[in-house]
Amino acid sequence: MTQSIHATLRAVTDRIRERSAPTRAAYLAQITGARETGRNRSTLSCGNLAHGFAACGGEDKRALKDGGWVNVGIVTAYNDMLSAHQPFEPYPGLIKKALNQVGAVGQVAGGVPAMCDGVTQGQPGMELSLFSRDVIAMSTAVALSHNMFDAALCLGVCDKIVPGLLIGALRFGHLPVIFVPAGPMRSGLPNPEKAKVRQLYAEGKVGREALLEAESKSYHSPGTCTFYGTANSNQMLMEIMGLHIPGAAFVNPADPMREAFTRLAAQRAAAITADKAEYAPMGEIVDERAIVNAIVGLHATGGSTNHTIHLIAIARAAGILVDWSDFDALADITPLLCRVYPNGPADVNHFHAAGGLGYVIRELLDAGLLHEDVKTVMGQGLRAYATDALPDGDGIMWQASPAQSADLEIVRPVAKPFSADGGLKLLDGALGRAVIKVSAVKDEHRIVEAPAIVFESQDSFLDRFKVGELDRDFIAVLRFQGPRANGMPELHKLTPALGSLQDRGFKVALVTDGRMSGASGKVPAAIHLSPEAALGGPVAKVRDGDLIRLDAVTGDLVVTAEGFDDRPLATAPSVVQAGMGRELFSGFRQLAGPAEEGALAIPDLVTASQADAALIPA
Repeated sequence: MTQSIHATLRAVTDRIRERSAPTRAAYLAQITGARETGRNRSTLSCGNLAHGFAACGGEDKRALKDGGWVNVGIVTAYNDMLSAHQPFEPYPGLIKKALNQVGAVGQVAGGVPAMCDGVTQGQPGMELSLFSRDVIAMSTAVALSHNMFDAALCLGVCDKIVPGLLIGALRFGHLPVIFVPAGPMRSGLPNPEKAKVRQLYAEGKVGREALLEAESKSYHSPGTCTFYGTANSNQMLMEIMGLHIPGAAFVNPADPMREAFTRLAAQRAAAITADKAEYAPMGEIVDERAIVNAIVGLHATGGSTNHTIHLIAIARAAGILVDWSDFDALADITPLLCRVYPNGPADVNHFHAAGGLGYVIRELLDAGLLHEDVKTVMGQGLRAYATDALPDGDGIMWQASPAQSADLEIVRPVAKPFSADGGLKLLDGALGRAVIKVSAVKDEHRIVEAPAIVFESQDSFLDRFKVGELDRDFIAVLRFQGPRANGMPELHKLTPALGSLQDRGFKVALVTDGRMSGASGKVPAAIHLSPEAALGGPVAKVRDGDLIRLDAVTGDLVVTAEGFDDRPLATAPSVVQAGMGRELFSGFRQLAGPAEEGALAIPDLVTASQADAALIPA
């Protein structure tokens, strides 16, 4: 039985709702206006419509011409270079057949780019990664702008792809939208073994051949990487926000149930359009309660720090204003229920087998730590997601999640969590505001007080590490890595070196206005520091030797240095941001907002909602 909602959960939701009242009202007015202009395609001229179905087959063309069938737009992130997106290749054909079976049509509305942070880590292309999210959002809008569709399916999995698809789709919030994942690859080399080889390579104890062999055994087949980074955190979020078919997140690509999930997603999308009794527009599903549920899910599962940026941007796309104080308050009441790498040795396949998301959602619902009375694409509230999905012929059936975890070293009940809080904290102090993920950081490493060593690139850090200059206690201050400076690339080239120094007994930590993301691990890292150095943040005043205290227990991030406030700001390093397409994103860098506002490089979506609503006749 559902317990009463936790008082803090209710209070945070209420303050978000109050804070967002004008912008949320403007957003809802916008999507209501879009719905009231008439059924999609009914407003198109004959010439418009003829162009829209010219390439369709006979039956689909007749259906669209006559106007009686629902048309579902497919927005796909397929490419066959990235393992997570390669399985999407046959999905459009499968979806179209499933739709025809229920008297509906499907069209591929458009494709969106899908880049991989794993491929671009430490490379110039990584400076495009965060901005690719906004490109994907705009590409989604282009795909749906033809006004040919009654609903949409979004095919995407990885880091910036799902947030981008969601931001773009929310601007068409009058449409029902279901997200369709492809699932994780099967387990390969255990993640702790991979991490060990990486660290040995950083120390010069094994060569490139051994490193490549280990990486190849880890990333070995179609599907998402199996550690619990941003990609798999995305899938958790789509499930806990009610935008998946229940149980779809972590079924492997080759599993026969994957096709069943995809067929059902297509047919469900056709069943919840505006002309149906179960109409479920995305803009009403993604409300304040859904965003709070997403944040709780992130904390309970030890998810990616990238979502302290992405969830804020997603919320703003729906007219909802969220900040890191909301994350922090919810972390205090949310127990950590999962140990999945980098927070433990297990991968997402082990997590799924041990009970998975159905078990976690049930535990959180029963503890009053999630809003149950939300809209979902299934139309049954969130309790429909506290289930296990099973094959039922060619379809799917659901049963209640097991009462007990199958492995208490991977997933635990609320009554016996791995820790009392979710492991993501807000840091605040003289250097600004930052977030830190401590779920994988041992207690003895959560407070570091040491002299600063200032760096302005990953390479300069690694050069000094390789010659032994960093064998000491210190806090690395890596600045000019924010959205305005260079697009906020992830900084995982530092992870093996910092881990090695910590293993040698040195007290080390990282403070940066850049990102570390879902693979943040055992070394304390204050990330997303705002305001960033390129916007005059106080981190630009730090000098070598300044004493910094990073306290992940109290949330303090302080610097002790004589005359610190009166110091001039350091100037950004002279770097030509050209090559590998970076010059095309100069406008994005100039427009990028703070990390705590979602680091959006497109005009403020909240402002856009208000402006658009003003154009809608009363």
